[in-house]
Amino acid sequence: MGRVVNVVLAGLGGQGVIKASDILADAAFRDGRDVKKAEIHGMSQRGGSVTSDVRFGDEVLSPMIPRGEADFVVVCAASEVEVVRPLVREGGLLIPPDLVDVKLLSDRRSLNVALLGALSHHLDIQDESWIEAIRAALPPRLHEMNERAFRLGRSAAAAV
Repeated sequence: MGRVVNVVLAGLGGQGVIKASDILADAAFRDGRDVKKAEIHGMSQRGGSVTSDVRFGDEVLSPMIPRGEADFVVVCAASEVEVVRPLVREGGLLIPPDLVDVKLLSDRRSLNVALLGALSHHLDIQDESWIEAIRAALPPRLHEMNERAFRLGRSAAAAV
């Protein structure tokens, strides 16, 4: 993978956007990539907009993704889809929250990990790296639930 992959994760405070970006960054790092990450918290304590840029590849020089240059934008809140749409480059992919049926999740709070599963369908990061990153980021009591959510998201992306 010679080029840098640019991923923006977006949502509202309390939806796990930062946690999802931590998992993505860790999975890419575990897979041997250079990784840089930047976060904009906004009013995250009050449900305000939150975004996190994750860039990975052979060599990444800056953590920030220029507007209109994101290869992927993963959105955890429907209200943020149109807000972040301009971040996606031409030919890039926006992954909306409704890609995953939340009724199939055992806990709605795992939507962020399910959306990472959807993203994983499009990335060249080994499954083991994803699972190790999920387990490292979350307490053991949440591992099984979040691994199921990840697989659900991956299946949803494959079905589109």
